[in-house]
Amino acid sequence: MAARGLVCVLFLLDIGTFLAQTDTGVPFSSAPPASTSTPAALPAPVQPSPVSVPLNKDRILKIIPNYQTVEDSSQNVAPMTAKEKWHLAWRSVTDPFNIGSAAFGAAWSQATGGTPKYGNGSVALAERFGASIGDLGSQTFFSTGVFATILHQDPRYFRKGPRYHFWVRVGGSLKQVVVIRQDSGAKTFNASNMLGLAAGIGVSNLYYPAASRTGSVMLGRVVTSLSGDAMGNLMSEFWPDVRSKLFHKKPKH
Repeated sequence: MAARGLVCVLFLLDIGTFLAQTDTGVPFSSAPPASTSTPAALPAPVQPSPVSVPLNKDRILKIIPNYQTVEDSSQNVAPMTAKEKWHLAWRSVTDPFNIGSAAFGAAWSQATGGTPKYGNGSVALAERFGASIGDLGSQTFFSTGVFATILHQDPRYFRKGPRYHFWVRVGGSLKQVVVIRQDSGAKTFNASNMLGLAAGIGVSNLYYPAASRTGSVMLGRVVTSLSGDAMGNLMSEFWPDVRSKLFHKKPKH
């Protein structure tokens, strides 16, 4: 019945159109009349002003520094100045947790006889600790300070947040190890991190013992460093979600 009623309505509309054409003497045309006026140009979309984002003071698990993470990357984030990049490098190197991690790494290397192979005893332990601090400082200053400034690259981690699917976030975290944001906002190869890593390993060859300056050792250090970067990105990406569950603090997104 409903279909039949619809047919009737359409039929009546056609009849009405036909009668209107007959009364006016104007032949029916489905095409609209040609417009002689020029359509007005649409206004350009207004871009939001860049937002300067300070270093992230929130700590992963309340102890691990997370200075480099931009939690809400949906906003128009302003690029870092050269001074801000060097400040980030300094804060990272001098953070008590990172210094403590260097001490733990030195102790672990001493206990397992790992790289760098300084031997045994208190003097060797002190040398291992000094090497750990040297590695942390040189790689961080070269990548975050020197090359990020020269190449105009942003050394921060830009979090995707819960508006994206889980595996998209995982892939994005791993991708940012090798793809970074330029100061202009474009994406590019993470040359500042790779060059900083290479320069840091090169500097460490000045104080590492000969047994720890082989190609296989240096390759292992590259793999360890990049793996650490990937793990750090994953923690930076998902820590706000964990924080919201544990401490009922909503993540930024």
